Amino acid sequence: MATRLTDLFGNTRIITGLLVNLFSSICIVFLNKWIYVHYGFPNMTLTLVHFVVTWLGLFLCQKMDIFSPKKLQPSKIIYLALSFCGFVVFTNLSLQNNTIGTYQLAKAMTTPVIIVVQTVYYRKTFSTKIKLTVVPITLGVILNSYYDVRFNLLGIVFATLGVLVTSLYQVWVGAKQHELQVNSMQLLYYQAPMSSAFLLLFVPFFEPLTGEGGIFGPWSLQALGMVLLSGVIAFLVNLSIYWIIGNTSAVTYNMFGHFKFCITLLGGYMLFEDPLSLNQGLGIVCTLVGILAYTHFKLAEQEEGKSRLAQRPNSSPV
Repeated sequence: MATRLTDLFGNTRIITGLLVNLFSSICIVFLNKWIYVHYGFPNMTLTLVHFVVTWLGLFLCQKMDIFSPKKLQPSKIIYLALSFCGFVVFTNLSLQNNTIGTYQLAKAMTTPVIIVVQTVYYRKTFSTKIKLTVVPITLGVILNSYYDVRFNLLGIVFATLGVLVTSLYQVWVGAKQHELQVNSMQLLYYQAPMSSAFLLLFVPFFEPLTGEGGIFGPWSLQALGMVLLSGVIAFLVNLSIYWIIGNTSAVTYNMFGHFKFCITLLGGYMLFEDPLSLNQGLGIVCTLVGILAYTHFKLAEQEEGKSRLAQRPNSSPV
């Protein structure tokens, strides 16, 4: 009986974590889009709010012993903090200037770009099967973008920059975690305030401080409430991702990611009435097939590698 209760409690915690991640990951896209469309809140300032709320949330987490901070030298993560600013700002600009469908599919290009970056600069090798998954992903994104009736050249530029900077950031995060021997929350705890400081310096040069559309402009309480809520949800996204990976498996996280991908696309077409042509639909299917194939081959290779390590005989000294 005690074992059953323990299993039930454990499953309930996992389901709760997955639901929090599902809710927060989808809400942050729709809420940010709503803030841009209905309030015109400045992009970089919204990103700054996200960074500050994330750091405050992590500060509370470490006070509650959810994780233990590790002292890091600022010089070791300065470029990571700058790339963090770039990837969030450009991703939000892509959301602001594109339909949710184009925004979401453009993010899928991160996988092919990471493969290219790691192959060219880190001399990492990938199997032919993994490389071939780049074809349907890229073709699907091109199909969707080309036939998007709300095609926006500026939006495509921001989406492209977002993909490039996001790819670099993700590669650097993995490298820094290995180099500094820290987990994602420990790294983000130092990275978030540093990124906030950088944005605080840049915001006055790119966005108005006062007047209509300015940071200290005449915003309604409803608008400010939505912005603060967006910051809290952004923190929940980061926290739930870390929790899911730590308490389930890579398979669960990836499969759940595909589910969120589909719901976000569907929600964009329903809530914001984004038009969808037949060719765009084919592009979405093509991209999703590529993503699923990549995940399947990648996880299969990881399992194969673990099996080889387990079967390797232990050598004892003579």
